[in-house]
Amino acid sequence: MNKWLDLIMRIHVHPFLWIIIGIGLVTGRIKEILCLLVIVLIHELGHAALAVFYSWRIKRVFLLPFGGAVEVEEHGNRPLKEEFAVIIAGPLQHIWLQLAVWILASFQIIEPHTFEMFTFYNLTILFVNLLPIWPLDGGKIVFLLLSKRFAFQKAHWLSLRTSLCCGLLLGCWILFAVPMQISAWVLFVFLAASLFDEHRQRHYTHVRFLLERYYGKKRDVEKLIPLTVKAEDKVYHVMAKFKRGCKHPIIIEKAGEKVSELDENEVLHAYFADKRTNSSMEDLLLPY
Repeated sequence: MNKWLDLIMRIHVHPFLWIIIGIGLVTGRIKEILCLLVIVLIHELGHAALAVFYSWRIKRVFLLPFGGAVEVEEHGNRPLKEEFAVIIAGPLQHIWLQLAVWILASFQIIEPHTFEMFTFYNLTILFVNLLPIWPLDGGKIVFLLLSKRFAFQKAHWLSLRTSLCCGLLLGCWILFAVPMQISAWVLFVFLAASLFDEHRQRHYTHVRFLLERYYGKKRDVEKLIPLTVKAEDKVYHVMAKFKRGCKHPIIIEKAGEKVSELDENEVLHAYFADKRTNSSMEDLLLPY
C-alpha cells in the first residue's frame, strides 16, 4: 500500500498544464479542463502503475496538456518486453476510457456534447502520444525496436534522428494545415525543446546506461552475444557496442588471431573503477 501512496505523492503538474487550467477557469471551460485532467492523469497512472508493479524506481510523474512523463531511475537495462509493457500501458488506458464514456452516453448519463468533447480529447491525446517523436510513447517504442537490432548508443542516436525527421514533418503540417492553432505550436515547441535536450545529453545517457550495467543490481540476461574486437580498439569504443538485454563476452583479436577473452564487467571495471579511459583492449591484458 505504501508504494501506491508514494506514487500519488510523486505526481506533479507541469507549468504548461497549469497555464491551460488557468485559461480554462478564466474562460469558464471547466468541463473541458476536467475531461483533459482525467484523461492525462489516467494515461500517466497507466505507465506508473505498471512501473511500480515491475519495481521500477520512480522519481516523479509529470502531467502535461497532451500526456505527461513518468521519470524513472532506470537507464536502459530492464528487459525490452518489460519496458514495452510500461510504455504501452499509457495508450491502452484510452481504450477503456472511451468504452466507459460510450456506455455513459448510451444510458444518457452524460450529454451527447460531453461525449463528443471527451472523445475528441481522448483520441487526440492518444494519437499525439503515438507519434514517433521523442519523448512521446511512440518515440520510445521506436527506440525499443531499434534496440533489438543495434547497440544502445546507436539505437538511441537513430531514434533521435527519426524523431527529428518526424518532428519536422509535424511542424510542416502545423504550418500549412492549422497555422493558427496555438495548442499545436505549444506541442511543437515542447517536443523540439525535449528533443534538443535529449540530443545534448546523449553521451550522458550512454554513460548512465553503462554505469547501471556495472554498478546496478543483477540484471536479467536474455542471451550471450560475443563481441569480437581488435586489440588496438579503445575501451570506450568497445563499450559503445553494448546492447540491451544481453551480456557480452569480449573476444580480443590481433592480426586476425584470438589473443584473449574478457568479460564485459572487466571492461566496465577498467573504465569506471580504474579510470583507464584512454586504454586500448590490449592494454587491459597488460599489468599496470
